[in-house]
Amino acid sequence: MGRKNYDDLVEDFEFLEDWEERYRHVIELGKKLDPLPEGRKTDSTKVDGCVSRVWIDSRAISDDRGGMRVEFDGDSDAHIVRGLIAILHTMLSGLPAKEILQTDVAAELQRLDLSTHLSPQRSNGLGAMVERIKAFSAQHVG
Repeated sequence: MGRKNYDDLVEDFEFLEDWEERYRHVIELGKKLDPLPEGRKTDSTKVDGCVSRVWIDSRAISDDRGGMRVEFDGDSDAHIVRGLIAILHTMLSGLPAKEILQTDVAAELQRLDLSTHLSPQRSNGLGAMVERIKAFSAQHVG
């Protein structure tokens, strides 16, 4: 994944005329997300602070320079949340842990113009997902 793919995603969103189209696109992104196997939907991967049920399962992988990359998968029982997970996956999964910690996720999400249209509960849930990914990354910075 990484920066280029996220930039491509931002470009896709720029072509969408209004919030309804962007909302539908987020849901479509979620439909393309591979479901998390039931065995990985555990209490330890469940994200607290979300209205819907959400799981983020992260893993650290050594890169060829002695650092750690963080990859994660996620799932939710809500279509829009699956789409938000897909967006975070495109933005962050596979990056070095240090880079994830340095990423201003809120600023990056502003490029998609979603935040003003998400309910407070969805925004809080999105924040909880980002916190989960960053906390995992912080444990794996070399």
